Amino acid sequence: MHTRIAALIVWLALVVPVAAPAADMRPRSILLLDQADPRGSFYYDIFLTLRERVSADLSSHIALYRESFDFSRFNGPAYEQTLREYLKDKYRDRPIGVIIAIGAATLQRVQCWHADLWPGIPVVFGLVDESDLDRLKLPPDATGGTVRLRLADSISAARAAVPDLNNIVLVGDDWNRQAVFYRWKQDIGKAAAGLRVTELVGLTMTELRKRVAALPAQSAIIYSAIHSDGEGGFYPPAVSLGFMAEKANRPIIVAAENYLESGGLGGFVLQAAPIGADAARRALRIIEGEAASSIPVTPIDAVKPVFNWRQMRRWNVSEDDLPAGSEIRFREPSVWERYRWQSMSVVAAILIQAALISILLHERKRRDFAEAESRQRMSELAHVHRQAIAGELSSSIAHELNQPLGSILTNAETAEMILRSPRPDLGELKEIVADIREDDLRASQVITHMRSLLKKAPFELIRIDVNQILRETFDLLRTQAAARNVALYLKTSAEPLWINGDRVQLQQVLLNLIVNSMDAMEAVPFGRIIIGHAESDGASALIAISDSGPGIPTENLSEIFDPFFTTKEQGVGIGLSIARTIVQAHKGRIAAENQPEGGATFRITLPLAA
Repeated sequence: MHTRIAALIVWLALVVPVAAPAADMRPRSILLLDQADPRGSFYYDIFLTLRERVSADLSSHIALYRESFDFSRFNGPAYEQTLREYLKDKYRDRPIGVIIAIGAATLQRVQCWHADLWPGIPVVFGLVDESDLDRLKLPPDATGGTVRLRLADSISAARAAVPDLNNIVLVGDDWNRQAVFYRWKQDIGKAAAGLRVTELVGLTMTELRKRVAALPAQSAIIYSAIHSDGEGGFYPPAVSLGFMAEKANRPIIVAAENYLESGGLGGFVLQAAPIGADAARRALRIIEGEAASSIPVTPIDAVKPVFNWRQMRRWNVSEDDLPAGSEIRFREPSVWERYRWQSMSVVAAILIQAALISILLHERKRRDFAEAESRQRMSELAHVHRQAIAGELSSSIAHELNQPLGSILTNAETAEMILRSPRPDLGELKEIVADIREDDLRASQVITHMRSLLKKAPFELIRIDVNQILRETFDLLRTQAAARNVALYLKTSAEPLWINGDRVQLQQVLLNLIVNSMDAMEAVPFGRIIIGHAESDGASALIAISDSGPGIPTENLSEIFDPFFTTKEQGVGIGLSIARTIVQAHKGRIAAENQPEGGATFRITLPLAA
């Protein structure tokens, strides 16, 4: 018996504390009521935000219902009575935890029907202007958030869009049919002080489109809401705005964010998300057990300056002229924003390419400097080599000078003898003087050739004839060749072979090759050297120097142009290396080969001048 009593006491201790609060818990359901056309996007966005916040916690299991009263198209006592009976019958068996009323018209009906339809159920309201609270006389079990929709804000936005504004055009339904903006009628005098005001309210859509197409300059349209075209058609306000915007010749200032995409420039617009979020937050607090009377009525930050980028461009509205903190919507992304990664790749490629070009230009500059230095060193080395060649040619040069000088001396002595005679032969004297002049010019040419050969001058390309270089070289060496029992032959082409070259350095190449051939034929009783075979293949001048010597050892053919390679006992081995360097500086080629009948041949190819 005592055991049964103890068990009963434990059961009561566990059950009673839970059962008592459970009786006071509110039904986990919300009924959302609004005053709009069910097709309207603004009120539906409020519902979406509310549903998102309520459904964020899936474990809360809150049921959400929605009804739209559509007061813009249907009104009157009969409609309201029918609507009242409809709601009473529809939700007869649906326990409701919280009523949410969106709009002042909705809140007014909820207050009238509250005792009959939803006795004891707390009310949360939204989208109610601060000025409507005193008129509505809220009961203690109601809470909500208020908004401020001021005509002055829209006029401020109009001044920003039209800096020289002097006329505002108010467009909308009759003021007594406006559910949200009806109070603007009372604010016109104060808000529009100093401006001309044109009211285009309650017109048919056909008439309205005509009027807004012919508005004067320095005007701006301020749109509230149009639900009917006045000819039997009903539309959501955003759709009506689109019809009007097609013809409007002035920018349209709007006061709701869903009007922006339909052609509104923007303004201080009412936003749906803050209203839905605030209502959801209050409703959830009540469902969780908090009393509505303990949640104070506070304003909601739901009105912000928002503008349409496309309309700004259409009406040449600068972003700098907009109110501080304005949000720009529908902004078209710039090329950089649209193709950011592609643009960054292109810029990176350009920068890399620029860096590579800079490096290449630097390397080219260094190479040009190195080539200039190389040419300078080559010129200096070639000059030293020319001095060595001149030393080898000294006996030949002396002989070349002795001949004209000896002739000059003989002719001078003969002239003296003629002048001592009683009757000098003037005709013979003239011939002697002419011979002296000729011999003097011949000696002068020898000295000029030697001077140019020995002169230290920079590498310089000029237009010259290959045949002329061959003749000058032949004239310079024929005496030495004769002294060394070598027959020197010259063959030139019938036509000039013009090249771009340095006369002195090309002569140095030929002198070096011919002197080397003479040296190679020291043991030959009667040697022969053929200079010339100058001819053209259309693009290059071809020069060959052939001798009748023993030829070049086969094992040395591939290295005779290498620096310091020589087969002479007293040779240094730089002559042919310098010759190859000079020919390459002229963009030409030089090669050596042995002839089948004996002797060696050096072939030089030089590009013809353009």
